Amino acid sequence: MTTTSRRFRPKLFAEVLGQEPIVQAFKNAIRSGRLAQAYLLSGERGTGKTTLARLIAKAINCSNLTAESEPCGTCSSCLDITNGNSLDVIEIDGASHRGIDDVRLITEGVAFRSGPTAYKVIIVDEVHMLTKEAFNALLKTLEEPPPRSLFLFATTESHKVLATIISRCQRFQLQRIPRPLLIQKLTRIASELDITVEEKALHRIADRAEGGMRDAESLFDQVAAFSEGKISEKSVEEVFGLPPLESYQKLDQAVTAGDFTYPFTLVEELYQSGKHLIHFFEGLVDHFRTTVKNLLQGQSSPYRLEQAMSLFSELVKRQDQLRNAHHPRIFLEETLLHIIRSRYLLPVDLLVKKLEALEKSQPAAPQPVQYAAIPQPVQYTADPAPQLEAPPAPQPKATAIRETHMFTAKEETLLQFAAVELEGILKR
Repeated sequence: MTTTSRRFRPKLFAEVLGQEPIVQAFKNAIRSGRLAQAYLLSGERGTGKTTLARLIAKAINCSNLTAESEPCGTCSSCLDITNGNSLDVIEIDGASHRGIDDVRLITEGVAFRSGPTAYKVIIVDEVHMLTKEAFNALLKTLEEPPPRSLFLFATTESHKVLATIISRCQRFQLQRIPRPLLIQKLTRIASELDITVEEKALHRIADRAEGGMRDAESLFDQVAAFSEGKISEKSVEEVFGLPPLESYQKLDQAVTAGDFTYPFTLVEELYQSGKHLIHFFEGLVDHFRTTVKNLLQGQSSPYRLEQAMSLFSELVKRQDQLRNAHHPRIFLEETLLHIIRSRYLLPVDLLVKKLEALEKSQPAAPQPVQYAAIPQPVQYTADPAPQLEAPPAPQPKATAIRETHMFTAKEETLLQFAAVELEGILKR
């Protein structure tokens, strides 16, 4: 059975979604005949690197190229490339054919073509997996390639490709496919397969795909097999162990009501229903990311902007900690309690302003009164002989009167509250 990703693989440049500038650059190069000797296509998985490489191979060998530089798809060359039978297109996987002997077979056969007008195209997927020796064996051919030959390299980790190889390639960075385009493609697939699907379900699938079309199509296949012709948001949640979005809305309500029992109730529900706690935490981070954006746009929210920004930053830090926690359930409960408790914590800047206002409201302390030292009398004896003046006794230090300020009950309460808040902030 053909998978959705293979069945609906783009057959034309126009069907490649999210990479319009790169597609246009290749179409212009094909139309003008100004192709480079090698190209490096890098990007995240499922963004169309290998698909684009195959379309380029079809276009430059097509005998009936359209005015838009699109391969016809019906000539013998296009059909051979589609079926994997072309002698002019060699495609290898760098992960499983990474040695020097594999590369030598390619370099030795690159000069042989099926006809004088044909292009010899070498497609190497995951090229970063080649060994250093294999790269060096490839380098000489890239420096002096045979006529009408083209190398197309695809990789998800371009930083691992040798700089000497990259310097001999034109490099294109493919972008993640935007969510609206993923949903658009999945909607078309569902229509052609006669599958009823809820829009919210498509949004959940697109979010899980993280910008990869192949991942989105594979996830769609998985849910379609489970749903038997009708895909709902609930079926997506059940297949992938995702928590319902209502959980985050109920958490917001618990924060507003100060309900400290809800974290334990929520985690118990997630645990008993077999939901992935990490998936819930990922959704929690995304929920507060969206909350911060909404607040910055002036929308209403149960959170203050400073509060939401602080929680978002804290959750990002805790995300990796959850994966390594010895007791993920307890860790998640403590995190949710921290979120609810944040309603009662004053922001640092507001706390500083309150303390400054309190300081300004106090009356100025009077200057201490200085008292002069009392001189000691000189002692004389009855001896008529001249007497020397006795050395002066040590002078007493001047004393000062210090006024002690007595705080009112209201001020004392405020200072105690500020001390507790500062202590909590420092512990965090």
